[in-house]
Amino acid sequence: MSTTREQPDPRATLRGGLPDRYLTADDIATIFKVPKETVYQWRRKRTGPAGFRIGKHIRYDPADVRAYVTQRKNADQDAA
Repeated sequence: MSTTREQPDPRATLRGGLPDRYLTADDIATIFKVPKETVYQWRRKRTGPAGFRIGKHIRYDPADVRAYVTQRKNADQDAA
């Protein structure tokens, strides 16, 4: 009798607390617990995590989001 375990969907695997897939503006709003409009304002002002366009859709690379958080944390530590 084979005890084959189903492998989890690799797109659902978490690395560093973030999904292993490109993130949407909704995902960013949920992660940072801010309104979706805030995410769009960050993009217009170029103050939030770097995003990129796929057609008419905005996507965020989880590595860029992690880098943004690290940068913000380091900036706050330097200011203290």
